[in-house]
Amino acid sequence: MAAIDDLIKQIDDPGLRARIAQEFHKVSKKKKFGLVFEEHLPEATPLYDIPIKQGALVAEKQGEISDIYVVTSIDAETNTVTCVNKESNEERQLQNDDLVTVAQFGDPIYPYLKPIDTVCNAPDSDLWHTLIEADNYHALQLLEYLYAGKVDCIYIDPPYNTGAKDWKYNNDYVDSNDSYRHSKWLSFMERRLKLAKKLLNPKESVLIVTIDEKEYLHLGCLLEEMFTGSYLQMVSTIINPKGVSSLQGFKKADEYIFFVMLGNASPDALPLGNEWSPSAIKTASNNDDSKNNGPKEPGWTSMMRRGSHSSRSERPGLYYAIYADPTLHKIVKVGDVMPQTQSRDVEIEGLVQILPLRTNGDEGCWQVGPQELKNRISQGRIRLGRATDYGFVVNYLPDGEYQKVLDGLYEISGFAEDGSMIAYKKEDAGEAAWVAPTQWKIASHDASAYGSTLLSNILCGKKFAFPKSLYAVQDTLRFFVENKPEALIVDFFAGSGTTLHAINLLNAADGGHRRTILVTNNEVSVDEAKTLNEKGYKPGDNVWENLGIARYVTWPRTVCSINGRDINGNPLKGNYLGNDIPMSDGFNANAAFFRLGFLDKTQIALGRQFREMLPTLWMKNDCVGPCPALKKDDVIPDMMILHENRMAILIDERAYSEFKDKVNQATDINMVFIITDSEDGYREMANGLHVTETCQLYRDYLDNFRINVARR
Repeated sequence: MAAIDDLIKQIDDPGLRARIAQEFHKVSKKKKFGLVFEEHLPEATPLYDIPIKQGALVAEKQGEISDIYVVTSIDAETNTVTCVNKESNEERQLQNDDLVTVAQFGDPIYPYLKPIDTVCNAPDSDLWHTLIEADNYHALQLLEYLYAGKVDCIYIDPPYNTGAKDWKYNNDYVDSNDSYRHSKWLSFMERRLKLAKKLLNPKESVLIVTIDEKEYLHLGCLLEEMFTGSYLQMVSTIINPKGVSSLQGFKKADEYIFFVMLGNASPDALPLGNEWSPSAIKTASNNDDSKNNGPKEPGWTSMMRRGSHSSRSERPGLYYAIYADPTLHKIVKVGDVMPQTQSRDVEIEGLVQILPLRTNGDEGCWQVGPQELKNRISQGRIRLGRATDYGFVVNYLPDGEYQKVLDGLYEISGFAEDGSMIAYKKEDAGEAAWVAPTQWKIASHDASAYGSTLLSNILCGKKFAFPKSLYAVQDTLRFFVENKPEALIVDFFAGSGTTLHAINLLNAADGGHRRTILVTNNEVSVDEAKTLNEKGYKPGDNVWENLGIARYVTWPRTVCSINGRDINGNPLKGNYLGNDIPMSDGFNANAAFFRLGFLDKTQIALGRQFREMLPTLWMKNDCVGPCPALKKDDVIPDMMILHENRMAILIDERAYSEFKDKVNQATDINMVFIITDSEDGYREMANGLHVTETCQLYRDYLDNFRINVARR
């Protein structure tokens, strides 16, 4: 419709223009069923590392990337490029340095991975995560070639289309005044979700998408249309307990998570802390089979004394303040007994003072004194409950119930974030797991404390807008991958890199071997772009690129979290919640950082870009071991037997006999790549190899991108 509006405006006759506009308006208002949105012109992406050649598509670096020119000639002496605009046919002469080669989405592209950096904190481990700096559409095209139908979980946190400077369409920020901003966003998302769907294992996998109120209705309809036959569910989650004020309306405290479950996928029942479900907090009064169908806990009861001798005047030694951190949802200090002339203790900034006050305001008393309370906290016998007008509910495990734990009638399966034990009757201990509800109000999911502040501590003050809580992402993922220790997880809106961080934390907790692929662009912020432009820098310049998200935030966080040190080299402080793993320990993991580039089809077919293809072959073989490389001056060998990577490559088919002997004698080669133009020759050679998988180069690679682009 945007294109039709533009065409109507070009009609010279005002009467005819008005009449056609009126009739078009009537047609556009007719009721349509299902999700209807404008499928906008294909996006385009700049290719800064591709030289400008005659016949290439180009755009001005500081102009509209959708304003595309075709290069007709290049004057090497003056560095002047003559080009013609694709739409207007206007001919212009521009400086080569002011232009960038572009690819329109839908054009055949032949991607490769250019190594930028690595971090290796586990040289004996074959687990390698990957970060790809790229427009995620083209990266998804490559991932489709590598992992179609093999991905267990895709987690994405896409731009929310708030109307702020939070995302670009065709290299332009889409603001709240754009009449087509919703359809642009849907068009943008649909293209990527079509590719993402091809990555997911149809038998059992999950797509997880976070969103807020700006687009959740549209996104839900889009997901229903695209993933017919899958089970779709939405969760509401608190990300900022204090709420964020808006110019009009209520404070915003939550957002939404869509789960698209393919095949047999469903959330696992997991041991959860008491904050996850009201049914997980049980007292003696509701701890019977008729009211609770889940595993039975011992009888927790209120710390407030009831019945006789329950007033402050009767038991003055049991009146004191308990201090709780509302962010951690944890008791952090126990005050001393207060004189009877004193009603409240000293206020402590950031903490909530809890006193034994009855609902009518009368002063009561606690069950035990301050020192005994401290002992019981250390024993895991004190549990912080819901928030109230007077602070929080405080529950405790009485001596008799605690003795049942000591006697083995109840088995401790873990500890909640407030330090309280999670124990169940021994016959139920194996069933002590829960499926989470659809309302999440979890203290550790606070994006301020465990997103922004945590990231700032790692990057020593570097800014990134709205990072997710590390523990929110960890919890979201573990419902689907906790019982899949070899899971492959993809995040193609990687942002600050929380997903990889969360997966490393899951692996550290249970010894898993889960692997993560992150994709993010390398956009600089609006303010940085303005400053860089004023200094004469342009996109593609090193100074500009080094301030982009991938290089300035995502990769540094990955390196720091794996090494256990901040960007200044100092050990990270504190422990990870829930398992007390010191952040300074880092992770037993490795990661490789690549930039997506594009190859020339003819040069690939001639075998002249084998060096560039090596990382792609490594990824196709599941990133086993360090990525192999050939230096620029290295002679291309006839074959490569890469035991560390569990793969082999036959480069010159004349060496097949020797190659076959070496591969068949090896016990650690899983995949073989054979470079040959002959389909019959490939099949004959592949049949002689005792390996799990073979692949023909370069036909398999070239045909994939040519055919798949034609099908879109």
